[in-house]
Amino acid sequence: MSIILEGVGKSFGERKVLQNVNLTLPDRGAVCFFGPSGCGKTTLTRLICGLEQPDAGRIRRPEGIRFACHFQEDRLLPWYTAGENLALALGSREEARNWLRETGLEDAENLYPGELSGGMRRRVSLARSLGYPSDVLVLDEPLRELDADTCGRMLALIARSLGERLLMLVTHDASQAEALGCAMIREPFALRGEK
Repeated sequence: MSIILEGVGKSFGERKVLQNVNLTLPDRGAVCFFGPSGCGKTTLTRLICGLEQPDAGRIRRPEGIRFACHFQEDRLLPWYTAGENLALALGSREEARNWLRETGLEDAENLYPGELSGGMRRRVSLARSLGYPSDVLVLDEPLRELDADTCGRMLALIARSLGERLLMLVTHDASQAEALGCAMIREPFALRGEK
């Protein structure tokens, strides 16, 4: 069963961020929420994941659906090393090491987040979400702060790691969405002309 949004609205104080969003997401594949800064892309993903509640309308999700999220902030625990942060989410140090290798960070296993560059922290956070077992993978600006070569390698890793999951990507870079074969959901957020 798909995730279905029916007449969804969300405001913060006097500011209406989303209004009357009607959307049916596919069970698998890749979609990209695309639009200018401040149009509600991140709010929309947070609503879909159940991290925020809509002010209007409703969101229907399959029972037991699991989300793995990569937020704009890295959200790494500063008192844990990169390896420990991953092991906490993925269940084992070996799994953490595998993902550190996949992201080119095998030498960073014992470094704390404060010892990592911004791009390295982004990759640890990306590894955590890619390795976490889920039905839906939410990636909100996952490749910002990465150079072009690293960005290309991480796009390939995301594509290889998707499996049968639904990918919900938030990005300002249409080329990233194209590289991952995303259906574009443009502000005011309708998939393939849905109203």
